[in-house]
Amino acid sequence: MQTLGEVELCFPQLLNSSCRKSKYPSSGSMLTYVTLSSVSLLTVALNMLVILSISLFKKLHSPTNLFLLSLAVSDCMAGFLVSFQIMLIDGCWYLGDLVCALYFVLDYSVTSVSIGTMVLISVDRYVAICYPLYYSRRVTEERAKVCVVLSWTLSLLYQCLLLKDNLNHPGRYNSCFGECVVVVSDIGGVFDLFVSFIGPVTVIIVLYLRVFIVAVSQARSMHAHVAAVTFQKSVKETAKKSEMKAALTLGVVVVVFLLCTCPYFCVTLMAQNAGVSASSVAFLLFYLNSTLNPLIYALFYPWFRKSVKLIISLQILKPGSCDTNMLNH
Repeated sequence: MQTLGEVELCFPQLLNSSCRKSKYPSSGSMLTYVTLSSVSLLTVALNMLVILSISLFKKLHSPTNLFLLSLAVSDCMAGFLVSFQIMLIDGCWYLGDLVCALYFVLDYSVTSVSIGTMVLISVDRYVAICYPLYYSRRVTEERAKVCVVLSWTLSLLYQCLLLKDNLNHPGRYNSCFGECVVVVSDIGGVFDLFVSFIGPVTVIIVLYLRVFIVAVSQARSMHAHVAAVTFQKSVKETAKKSEMKAALTLGVVVVVFLLCTCPYFCVTLMAQNAGVSASSVAFLLFYLNSTLNPLIYALFYPWFRKSVKLIISLQILKPGSCDTNMLNH
């Protein structure tokens, strides 16, 4: 019986202080392992294509695409962090208390950046549709880069502050060796819920409602005057249609984001003490959002499909390939 007990421990050499391994059917563990591994690999691979596409081709260096680049980087990191969940299938953490605390800081930071980037995308589309005459002056590549850097920096600092106790004393909340637990105070948890989810989601919904109200109004206006169109007006209306198409595509990204993240935050809000099994579906859906974003780009953005072909076929190695006009259909 002692040998069996040792097998069930995370650290058999620490009989009295080691955590016990979780008992799951072998088929269930294998299914979880395969699912998480597939999500992790697919998420990293697809988002790396987005990162390479926007980074390599100069014609894609627009403010909107810089926000998409930031989102792709956070999604790629989220896919990588899923691999840490794979080692927790048996309920054991083998990387030490400090790495556990750093893992949660990075995980929460990536989530904050994703939500923050969604807010930036919503603001970008709001200005482009509602104030088109001022868009090129107010939304520049330099300002977009500053917003992205601030988003990453503030998210990291905020999460370090939120998890300060866990960073100062790694493993202080663990009940045994092999456990990875971080604890946030009730006040801090409620504050974080409003700052990291309820507030940003409210801003996103309000801005996109405004965007689509204006977009519908502009579409009706253009349709009413379609009979008398000069060449100059035709060019302007083409630009408006392009902006609206971009707003629609990014609107799909935002809606998918909300559908994937809301269940997770709702479960967290209603049952903060629920186990992993109680929120496993919501958890998987939360991370699956990072996999879906590149697929949305592939469906709606011709420039992404074109750039992926050039990357996979290694044509990007040819001189001058970075100057290819990816925006031509």
